[in-house]
Amino acid sequence: MQPVSPLPIPARRALRKLGQDIKDARRRRRIPMALLAERARISRSTLTKVEKGDESVALGIYAAVLFVLGLVEGLGNLADPARDSVGQSIEERNLPTRVRLRTSKTPARTGDDDD
Repeated sequence: MQPVSPLPIPARRALRKLGQDIKDARRRRRIPMALLAERARISRSTLTKVEKGDESVALGIYAAVLFVLGLVEGLGNLADPARDSVGQSIEERNLPTRVRLRTSKTPARTGDDDD
């Protein structure tokens, strides 16, 4: 019996797509699996798991493979606030309706100036 994945189905699909995209990028670059695995400092069997989108593979390994392929810059933009439409929508709803300038208060006298 196969263990049940704790990941939601959309997350599993996204990992499978990432794995397939990595595989396609490797093949477009004409890089053999053994060479990519060596450059990423992982085993060939781990690279096979990466290309299948295996959820048990650490994110750092995906990052190493993407680096070797020259695609690591995309990893840094995954949760970019500029692309977070839901977060921006929530933030806009929480903006104040009125903005007031604070009046500057005169500093309290400490009683130190005995003129």
